[in-house]
Amino acid sequence: MEMHQVRYFLAVTRLLNFTRAADECNVTQPSLTRAIKQLEAELGGDLFRRERPAAQLTELGQHMLPLLQQCYDAASGARVLASSFKSGEIGALRIALSHAIDLSLLTPHLDQIKRQFNRLEFHFLRGNSAEVAKYLKSGEAELGIAAELGADWDRLDIWPLFTEDFDLVTSKRHPLAARDRVAFDDLRNEQMLSRSYCEHCEHVGRSLREHGVAIDRRHEISSERDLIQLLEADIGIAVIPQTSMIPETLKRLAVHGLDSRRTVHLYGVAGRQRTAVASAVMRMLRGTDWQQFLNRNV
Repeated sequence: MEMHQVRYFLAVTRLLNFTRAADECNVTQPSLTRAIKQLEAELGGDLFRRERPAAQLTELGQHMLPLLQQCYDAASGARVLASSFKSGEIGALRIALSHAIDLSLLTPHLDQIKRQFNRLEFHFLRGNSAEVAKYLKSGEAELGIAAELGADWDRLDIWPLFTEDFDLVTSKRHPLAARDRVAFDDLRNEQMLSRSYCEHCEHVGRSLREHGVAIDRRHEISSERDLIQLLEADIGIAVIPQTSMIPETLKRLAVHGLDSRRTVHLYGVAGRQRTAVASAVMRMLRGTDWQQFLNRNV
């Protein structure tokens, strides 16, 4: 038995509705239902009669309610007691981002959140998609932002934030920079810079290859900073997400017919108690009008 299962059980008991309980617990309904079923399997019977419009406690559920409530209250009290012994504790937001996510996605929200919480520290963890998933599993990060984690873990809560296109970026000194849109034929003799740290690197490469753009001579780049420096030096050209920030020395162009898009997701761990800071940031990100953010680079 795990505490997140008990917390979900108590939420459903109070609200008598699985959907509303999932919203209150900041998890998806499938995650909450799965945890309840696991708890029922451990206790040897159904805890709820899943009736409409409201769920009802079974006889077993009624007997377990005071015991599980006592268990949850004891655990919560222990956490509060432990916190009270920590003097000068500073609140922290621990968030993991994949290398292909621009931090500018977060900065407007961080400016808001620092006004709401005193003595707040930000801890940003960077990694590839597998490393972001590892940070979440280990508890090193409360939230994660990435396009795709590819992690087969049933404790992950996933919320899509926005979907964006990919653009071509060149130095303003490059001959292509005189245009706003290019065709694949214009790219066939160009030196490509490949963002190997991007989850969609292979997909972008495949799309270019299908349209006759040779990418075998590409330069493999391992960081966004190196990519920007090589682009500014006119060493090559690159295909990057719409939300990636570029300096004024570079030019963004559309590629006619390029079939590459990515969806950026917010990740959390189902059933794990979140800090007030993480919960506030999660609400901000999920409630943002991302279209305005996307339009700034169009």
